[in-house]
Amino acid sequence: MSIRLPALPADPEAPFPSGHLALRQPAGLLAIGGDLSPPRLLNAYRSGIFPWYSDEQPILWWCPDPRAVFRTDGIPLSSRLRRWLRRSDWLVRADTAFAQVIDACAMSPRSGQQGTWITPEMIGAYVDLHRLGHAHSIEVYAAGERLVGGLYGVSVGQMFFGESMFSTESGGSKVALVALARRLRNWGWPLIDAQVENDHLLSLGAELWPRERFLSEVSALVSRPEPAGSWTTRFGALPAAELAPLPGN
Repeated sequence: MSIRLPALPADPEAPFPSGHLALRQPAGLLAIGGDLSPPRLLNAYRSGIFPWYSDEQPILWWCPDPRAVFRTDGIPLSSRLRRWLRRSDWLVRADTAFAQVIDACAMSPRSGQQGTWITPEMIGAYVDLHRLGHAHSIEVYAAGERLVGGLYGVSVGQMFFGESMFSTESGGSKVALVALARRLRNWGWPLIDAQVENDHLLSLGAELWPRERFLSEVSALVSRPEPAGSWTTRFGALPAAELAPLPGN
């Protein structure tokens, strides 16, 4: 049976179909076509929609139900990780190596997945968003400025939409996530979108929200005024050791 999807118009400012209209199978598929220009991408994220497709496919747009979400005050740390963090010399920064982070995410192997959806076209689009101050990377550095983990995503208003993460050493991606959550919580940002559930995200503390709840929260958060721009100074240099609460807390 063929699938009929709304085709996006040429105008990148044109509204997306409502995320509530996404298909049940393939779960969350909403629309096809368009481009990856900054206006189109920002328009999508404001609506709780994201692109996800492979090289041989046209651009596909998604709004899954349920939605994987991290609360910035709700990422658990095991006792083992807390002990390890207190001894760690890792340092976390933001927007100091965006291209390196997105390239590492593209090359990172995924369980049950051949190749990558982070195509050269996608990389170019998010690098453009980064230059405009809307896409950000979180980098985890070991001694000698060695990049051992990180993640990248898109910010609109007071909502962060996570795209991908990677580790070259155990714990690198989780440290990036926990550091991001710490900073966002301090800024008053309550949520991190994690898009589609998988076992790894759930093991890190992701929650599954009904699409209706997620879209309602996003609509409010993206409307809060936040300036675009680099996060390097705002985020600062965060020692991983400071991410572990003191014993008894």
